Amino acid sequence: MRMAPTVPVSRQLSYSLKDGDSFLVCDALGDIHGEGEADGLFHEGTRVLSRLKLTLDGTSPTLLSSAVTQDKVVFSAHLTNRPLPPIGDAPSTQGVIHIERSRFLWEGRLHERITCTNYARLPVFLPLAIEFGADFRDMFEVRGMERARRGTYPRTETGTDRVVLHYEGLDGVARRTVVAFSAAPTELHGGMARFERWVAPSEAFELYLEAGAGAAVPQARRHRHAEVQARRALRARRRSGARLRGSGLLFDAWVERSRTDIALLASDLPSGRYPYAGIPWFSTPFGRDAIITALQTLWVDPELARGVLAYLAERQAGETSAFRDSAPGKIMHETRKGEMAALGEVPFGLYYGGVDTTPLFVLLAGRYFRRSGDHAFIDRLWPALQRATQWIEKSCDADADGLLAYARGEPSGLANQGWKDSDDSVFHEDGSLATGPIALVEVQGYAFEALQAMGLLAESRGERRLAETWRARADWLRARVEQHFWDESLGFYALARDGGGRMCRVLTSNPGHLLFVGLPAPERAQRVIDQFASPRFDNGWGVRTLAADQPRYNPMSYHNGSVWPHDVALCAAGMARYGARRQAARL
Repeated sequence: MRMAPTVPVSRQLSYSLKDGDSFLVCDALGDIHGEGEADGLFHEGTRVLSRLKLTLDGTSPTLLSSAVTQDKVVFSAHLTNRPLPPIGDAPSTQGVIHIERSRFLWEGRLHERITCTNYARLPVFLPLAIEFGADFRDMFEVRGMERARRGTYPRTETGTDRVVLHYEGLDGVARRTVVAFSAAPTELHGGMARFERWVAPSEAFELYLEAGAGAAVPQARRHRHAEVQARRALRARRRSGARLRGSGLLFDAWVERSRTDIALLASDLPSGRYPYAGIPWFSTPFGRDAIITALQTLWVDPELARGVLAYLAERQAGETSAFRDSAPGKIMHETRKGEMAALGEVPFGLYYGGVDTTPLFVLLAGRYFRRSGDHAFIDRLWPALQRATQWIEKSCDADADGLLAYARGEPSGLANQGWKDSDDSVFHEDGSLATGPIALVEVQGYAFEALQAMGLLAESRGERRLAETWRARADWLRARVEQHFWDESLGFYALARDGGGRMCRVLTSNPGHLLFVGLPAPERAQRVIDQFASPRFDNGWGVRTLAADQPRYNPMSYHNGSVWPHDVALCAAGMARYGARRQAARL
């Protein structure tokens, strides 16, 4: 019987690092493989290092352990040698060389230290090789998108201790990666550096490596200084806002881990700190994700919300584009750098295909003002808030039911434009997919609070007539939601209304977001809470995105039965708002 080839454990595990617009994905050995693998060193949406593999005499070392430090700055792998080639009458040796790979990212560069220590009683010959390469592929290409044409690789420059790899993109941008070493290799060419050393007992061979766009001279002092700077920068972001301490060690550890994760995701931009959406493939500014992060941390760190609002206001849409799903006043869904985005091969250079981001932007501004009382910042933001609200009102006016709905402009855009944006996340009770324009229930809740927020902010500016107008419109929208979405036979709110006016009568977590904004009448809110507390929704980890007895339920799916922490948090906050604190705490 033939056995399928197994993948080494070291290849099954992956580790990530991030700094600013750079991130790295490698396996447990610290290797980057490229060529069909979704790993590498990426900078501004381009894979600038697609191969980085360490071998001894052509063989990968044995993995002992690997981890990322608690502060998320440094990756380290501890390895040992397989049998080395015999030298003369000396026997083959195994497990006598300890290899430590320690690396971090700082200011767009990879810094790595490789330490090989000899624990044998005799000198050991060390045939160390490092394979490297840069394919300069766009992130979307790495993730599987095919391109009809690519740029060119004009030349490779080889020096005594460095190699410069070049790429001329179709976007007219010349990109390069410099791979430099602290010691001159015995052999160096376009894709490999070989170091041959005799290492005495209890001694170590230490090598420093850097990879980045600029030239550098790697050395121990420079490495230590850069590591200190990287740790200091993350520590500064981590210390932003209030500190929380409780009476339980587990709670304190959870809070500190959360602070570290947010500090890692946040990048210091000219407009302020901005939390990127996720590592690795969403390590870029997203609108919705940043707003929700800012909402959830507002009570301890309002400065994060300020940075999010400022960044999004600067990128507010000013024109209509079906390709980018943009319209004047809309707030961006995501932005990407890289060759394909620059050429328009994908719409995500600056993409607006999120129906909820714009009302969430206004909602966050209102909550930020209530938390901070920052009149000056709101005054600065006011034109952007007015444009966003005008887009909401215009969109609702264009809808037959007065609801905020979406339909993508072109097939290249997102089919579903709420937070559950997978293709199969909006459907009917018979399992058939809904067609647009689609009005999601939670989006109406966001628009409701956005209008209320504009009333609050206008009142604070002395514009009482405007305040009354927006509050009245919020009340009107509340009535429309209660009229159209509440289903008495379900004892629950429908997921959405499709383009034909048909309601999607399925039980999902989406109405929990209505509780978060305080839209439902108390008796209806309680019925939603009771459903969330039932086994059909509560699986012990939180509220399922889709109840277990509904069509298309799959607990392994992206949005149809899985549990999302931010979704659960918003549902729990909404439950607590209506007095169900015990149920919220249980979640």
